[in-house]
Amino acid sequence: MEWNNFRVTSWVVVALILAATVGCKERKMFVLSADELASFQIVVPVQGSAAEKRAAEVLQQYLERVTGFELAVVGDDQPKKEREILLGDNARLRELGIEIDFPALKADGFAIKTVDGRLVIAGGSEKGTLYGVYAFLEEYLGCRKYSPEVEVVPALERIELAAIDTTQVPVIEFREAYYRLAGDPGYAEWHKLDSHREDWGLWVHTFAPLLSPEEYFEEHPEYFSLVKGKRVPNGQLCLTNEEVFAIVVAGLREQMAEKPEAHYWSVSQNDTFSNCQCDACRAIDEREGSPSGTMLTFVNRVAAEFPDKTISTLAYQYTRAAPKTVRPAENVNIVLCSIECNRSLPIADDPSSASFRKDTEDWAKICDNILVWDYVIQFANLVSPFPNLRVLQPNIRYFVENHSVAMFQQGNREIGGEFAELRTYLIAKLLWNPEADVEALMDDFLQGYYGEARVHIRLYIDRMHDALEASGQHLNIFGNPNGPVEGYLSPALIKEYNGLFDKAEAAVKDRPELLQRVEAGRLPLHYAMLEQAKQRGTGEGGMFVRGAEGQWEVPAGIRERLELFTRLCNRQGVTRVTEWHTTPDEYQEGYLKLLERPPLEHLARGKKVALNPPFDSKYPADGEETLTDGLRGALDHSYAWLGFEGVDMEGVVDLEEVTSVHRVSADFLQASGSWIFQPERVRFAVSEDGREFVDVGVAESRVDERKGGIFVESFTAEFEAVEARFVRVRVESRKSCPNWHIGAGSPCWIFVDELIVE
Repeated sequence: MEWNNFRVTSWVVVALILAATVGCKERKMFVLSADELASFQIVVPVQGSAAEKRAAEVLQQYLERVTGFELAVVGDDQPKKEREILLGDNARLRELGIEIDFPALKADGFAIKTVDGRLVIAGGSEKGTLYGVYAFLEEYLGCRKYSPEVEVVPALERIELAAIDTTQVPVIEFREAYYRLAGDPGYAEWHKLDSHREDWGLWVHTFAPLLSPEEYFEEHPEYFSLVKGKRVPNGQLCLTNEEVFAIVVAGLREQMAEKPEAHYWSVSQNDTFSNCQCDACRAIDEREGSPSGTMLTFVNRVAAEFPDKTISTLAYQYTRAAPKTVRPAENVNIVLCSIECNRSLPIADDPSSASFRKDTEDWAKICDNILVWDYVIQFANLVSPFPNLRVLQPNIRYFVENHSVAMFQQGNREIGGEFAELRTYLIAKLLWNPEADVEALMDDFLQGYYGEARVHIRLYIDRMHDALEASGQHLNIFGNPNGPVEGYLSPALIKEYNGLFDKAEAAVKDRPELLQRVEAGRLPLHYAMLEQAKQRGTGEGGMFVRGAEGQWEVPAGIRERLELFTRLCNRQGVTRVTEWHTTPDEYQEGYLKLLERPPLEHLARGKKVALNPPFDSKYPADGEETLTDGLRGALDHSYAWLGFEGVDMEGVVDLEEVTSVHRVSADFLQASGSWIFQPERVRFAVSEDGREFVDVGVAESRVDERKGGIFVESFTAEFEAVEARFVRVRVESRKSCPNWHIGAGSPCWIFVDELIVE
């Protein structure tokens, strides 16, 4: 494998940074060869930090792997040699008159330079020297770490470097790529990544932990949000209540005493809506033009109690817009979230992101301490194709331009996900240097991780991204593989993609470790095909086809693809296929149950349904015909269910001719964690002319509203046979989440599927 060794990466961050100098005649070459190794030593400060000592350990280990020789590590109080590698804030620097501007390096920046046969790697106050060592290994010796398990360490008999004088200081001070593999300590250290688990005392959505509804609501409902004239215990707080302020401050003080090393503490809304609408809170919000008015007023008061800490709060959903006059205190951090944004275009250029841009730029005008919480994964379908790689760099650049000094890239908290290793690698590099050559980084990764399959996988990535751009469709983090069926996941393109993966697998068929990586890379295509088969139901590409004698059959290949998908997921350690739930085995089990339920033959099958109101566009399934296509929805609200938010609904089926009817039923989903509840009741009626209806039954909900998990219940009316052409189903929704629910007071959903008439 060939590498472009000794490539210097540098960029201007502060005026004091010097450009890299290659081939400078005033400085000697730095040479490290087999016959000279014994004369070298690594020198660390005797009173050095843990990071500086770790830097010496890492450098010693990797130089041994590169050269086969272990260099001695000594303190800076030992006699000097002519051939040394000096690490950190080293006394030897001052002895030799080597100048390093340590304050300019801040916490994590570093300088690498060669001076008269010595190599100097010196960094900022926290992990700068350690990060400098990893940069040296990668940029000058050709080492790579593509994942926790896959790294490249070339064997070199001679290291010969032209003179170096380079400085790197990251403009993004807190850098987190939230993928499971980035949680590996060695990987995170190599790629200069941070973790909120280490640096934060409390991390977002903290109102409930700070003031628990379970503990306080019964006796003090006034501590919580007033919504539509009623206090609701969903965890949001009344921020103008003085007792709330006192309890939050006391709770923080207690937790800070238990974790004094933590500098950042979040005081922020829970992951729900329903901000308080009492007179005092509403007055501030109206004056400030946003609920961020009450939030920031409250948080500023809390921050004043802890001047030596940074108090963080969210600009998220209802608090995303900046207030008109309130300004964040000096020790307040704003966490700005991009959850609503389209991922098919850079935020800076996307017309649909105009409101988010306005909020971002408004916050940038009043705050220079912003952490951006960005999203790079499709939550509802974690292993689905998600071609957003081309927006990663422009979005990071945009955030930096608007005062983002910290960034949390929300990837997959579970194991796996489409190109998880590649995404984490690219994000880590861009968080360190937003101006990095992302195309070169991708090619480097594909070469090192996929070997001879790299060409075909690069073609696959480019082809899918080109198709998305050509389609003009949006890319939603809550989307699924069915939305782009006429775009980047059309049947013709999926066939083309599979052809590229066939070539990729053939290219590495004799390299088992590479073949496994390529097979894992194809997992999203398997998933897309399985999901699209569910959506189509019948016909080409669907779950069922007509057999020779007219019976419904599962087409060849569906079960095999399902088994292959599950086996590959389990081999890769994939833990979930959707956020929070559904393991690969559970996905297979649910899919097999669907295959055991061929289309139903009933009087309403294929007939038209008139809906009032229309279904919500967020959950359109296959339109009105979803309710009479003969296919019954699975335990998955992204498939074959029509959604209605916060309203009752009515459906009238036209059987096209007067027919004898004796039974009507409708299926409803419950997934309370997704704010989907069973209706309170369903009323059934029939008519011969479509004007005068006769009631034939009422079905009441029989399910405990607190029942968790995801399940389906049928609401049914059985009656003496009557003649009818029209069948009406009226569904009475609970309309809002119950008081005990985290979304109390907010609209809830009903999800309805097959209307069966017999």
